[in-house]
Amino acid sequence: MDKANKSSRPDGLVVWRILDEKAGHEAQSAGLVAALGRLCSVDCHDLPALGGRDALFRFLSGSFAEGSKLPDPDLLIGAGHRTHMTLLAARRGRGGRAVVLMKPSLPTCWFDLCLIPEHDRPAGAGNIFPTQGVLNTIHASPDASIKRGLILLGGPSAHYRWNREDLLAQLRGVVRADPTVHWILTTSRRTPEATEAGLLGLEERNLEVVPFAQTEPGWVAARLQECGLVWVSEDSVSMVYEALTAGARVGLLKVPKEGNGSRVALGVLSLIESQRVTPFAQPVPDLGSLSAQPALFDEADRCARHILSILSDD
Repeated sequence: MDKANKSSRPDGLVVWRILDEKAGHEAQSAGLVAALGRLCSVDCHDLPALGGRDALFRFLSGSFAEGSKLPDPDLLIGAGHRTHMTLLAARRGRGGRAVVLMKPSLPTCWFDLCLIPEHDRPAGAGNIFPTQGVLNTIHASPDASIKRGLILLGGPSAHYRWNREDLLAQLRGVVRADPTVHWILTTSRRTPEATEAGLLGLEERNLEVVPFAQTEPGWVAARLQECGLVWVSEDSVSMVYEALTAGARVGLLKVPKEGNGSRVALGVLSLIESQRVTPFAQPVPDLGSLSAQPALFDEADRCARHILSILSDD
């Protein structure tokens, strides 16, 4: 029988974070833990996800030796398919509530709470909490300047194709629209070499190009704290949500879609319709003249508050 969902630490929330060694997934759970930490005292412990057979054996045996030296958890948090069975095994062995980020590969009813992006069209259920995009570690910056801009480029993906010349033309339009704004542009692992070569060949006085290979972990997050204007290529959905969370005025660079009506493209369309982001057009929209976001965009905080409201009802 699973242990009761009771806190073993009356002075704080004990969190076990299950990790699958994928940076994107770990950033999501780190963002949620950080948001919880801004609202209450948190004692967080990171544990690696077990292999499938090991996790299943722990679940069937009802024991979880990997956390034997840790306090019983109030919350077990994981993002990524590899974490799912470990979450369930740890909950059965040590108690707590299992919180999964993104749509799980196992039935959602097996988890206490599922934080699922709206573009995945989650079913309506009491343990499902829809989110706008995936969570992240970014927080709003009071120091960002609308005279500093950031351009974030992705590349071809399962949902988007790529048009180098059209993209370069859009970038020239953005940079030339207001010569008083200093723009910093960076690429990603997915950016084609030919595109990067074209970017380095742009001769714009107010544009600085920093290829992905020349950045270090945390570089984009640091720039988002400084730059009040951000243009993101439409394929880089996670970067769009990070820019929104930072409180920036966000524009979308057009990228050809692969097929029609993908869940990712529909999520982007929802942001445009809600006027959270501004699509590229001619003449080029002046992001600096737009009003700041009408309301703070912080999905990690919203999810953290929802979790605490559930725990307070115990």
